[in-house]
Amino acid sequence: MSFTLHGLAVSGGIAIGQAHLISQATLEVSHLIIPPRMVEKEVIRFETALSSVRNEFTTMRVNMEHSPTDIGAFIDLHLMILSDPELAEVPIQIIRERRCNAEWALVQQMQLLVAQFDQIDDMYMRERSYDVRQVVERVVRELLGHPNHVSGKSGKNPKGENLIVVAHDLSPGDVMAFKDRHFASFVTDVGGATSHTAILARGMGIPAVLGLHNARHLIRDQEIIIVDGSRGVLIVNPCQRVLEEYQLKKSQLEIERSKLKLLKTAHATTLDRIEIDLLANIEEPSDVAAALESGAIGVGLFRTEFIFLGRGDMPSEEEQFEAYRKVVKGMDGRPVTIRTFDLGNDKSIHADETTEDRKRENPALGLRSIRLSLTAPRSFQAQLRAILRASKLGKVNILIPMLSHAHQVDQTLAALEQAKSSLRRDKMAFDENIKIGGMIEVPAAALAVGVFLRRLDFLSIGTNDLIQYTLAIDRTDEQVSNLYDPLHPAVLTLLSHIISRANKAKVPVSMCGELAGDASLTRLLLGMGLRQFSMHPAQIPEIKQRVKQSDVSQLTPLVRRILRLEESVKIQEQIERLNR
Repeated sequence: MSFTLHGLAVSGGIAIGQAHLISQATLEVSHLIIPPRMVEKEVIRFETALSSVRNEFTTMRVNMEHSPTDIGAFIDLHLMILSDPELAEVPIQIIRERRCNAEWALVQQMQLLVAQFDQIDDMYMRERSYDVRQVVERVVRELLGHPNHVSGKSGKNPKGENLIVVAHDLSPGDVMAFKDRHFASFVTDVGGATSHTAILARGMGIPAVLGLHNARHLIRDQEIIIVDGSRGVLIVNPCQRVLEEYQLKKSQLEIERSKLKLLKTAHATTLDRIEIDLLANIEEPSDVAAALESGAIGVGLFRTEFIFLGRGDMPSEEEQFEAYRKVVKGMDGRPVTIRTFDLGNDKSIHADETTEDRKRENPALGLRSIRLSLTAPRSFQAQLRAILRASKLGKVNILIPMLSHAHQVDQTLAALEQAKSSLRRDKMAFDENIKIGGMIEVPAAALAVGVFLRRLDFLSIGTNDLIQYTLAIDRTDEQVSNLYDPLHPAVLTLLSHIISRANKAKVPVSMCGELAGDASLTRLLLGMGLRQFSMHPAQIPEIKQRVKQSDVSQLTPLVRRILRLEESVKIQEQIERLNR
């Protein structure tokens, strides 16, 4: 029987092949009471399992020379999570205090940590709860005596057939287990646009649809399925007509991708000879390779939060400097824009603050990003010093997230001067003229953008949060996600206002949110006056092609007319005409 499932389109393209089901580990473990004399033996059993999994991860890392760099980054993340005292030490306390079995103690602690992650406003940070679950699953498997992490009902990969992995979730280790198998796509029940599976799929350039909820239970092993990663559609047992239609689409896409690879060294220049800057968003030093391979002229957004993942303390200045050094040296003179920690109130840098202290009814509106950094001057100084030290190695810019008030800029500039003075005292070199910019992702900042233009060297538009705050919509909330509309007239008005004011003031403005990597909106943004786009490296070739096929002189008057429309449906119709 043929049927269709709809999920989240996280990595574009089309895959056709046989379903390969991955067994899901259960975290429903029994609660056993351990006799007093057996408690320490249970502790040893737990520590042995941790050590075994840690060795497994370490071996993976050593043996992944020819694997995608993104996988290595996530294995490193899982190693950090595995070493976090919250998972490595607290379960031992639970075992001793409650005289319980190790599996149950670990799962209880995991549930507490996952609940804390679920309350974090930042989507990227919130989806790290999947990584915590996967690490715990690996340890539980080890404790239960069946550590093999990936198993499918069909142990064979039929020659000439692509495999489409169907799972409830996938860990980096699962992906590593398939490195010698030819698989064409990931399909999972859980996960979002910033989950590790989505990031891996985009980095590897393969289609992926996540958030399908029940795909793992509805699909049978070896069934023929079609994955449309651009539309978020999964077709199971397609009829011959649909199969032939998608085979044709797939062939056309492959031809287009081959052509796009030829654009790597080409300049992103419009038909009327306007140079457009295409930069990469990265999250790890290992992402530099993908950025260079895509033809990015620099890094438009380096999300430094990755240093926080899997640990409860603030990384030292030296740790941060080493990470920034790798990126700056790797980009070999190309500009690198480093964003200061964009963390939420729920993941505090104050070690003495309790979980209850950090909870708020509206974490999205609470102590986060630059607000949080300014309340912890010592930690903020460590990051600013690390960034400044890296600036001596190449062209580095500093980006401040979630600005809403002029005094936040003033305080940040004062903190930067303090960091510079301390480095001078320590006789440490840095770029005295380092540029500092601000992210415009709060409607108040967009409307009062003039105050930021007068104080900063450049601006970067964070469309993800700007849309969310403007429409009062949490796009990760399935109950209201259908109302998340990037083409809402209010959103486009704000974008146009920011870009036009910045251009008039001759202050560089870029866009680093998801809209920047959406090829269907490239011409709209060009017509608004945007000249700098920053996106996931895999999206750069397609955006470059769209830029080279566009004439800004013709687009500008058309976009002005579009901006006068008051209904999203009509706007969408006109944008489709714009792209013909």
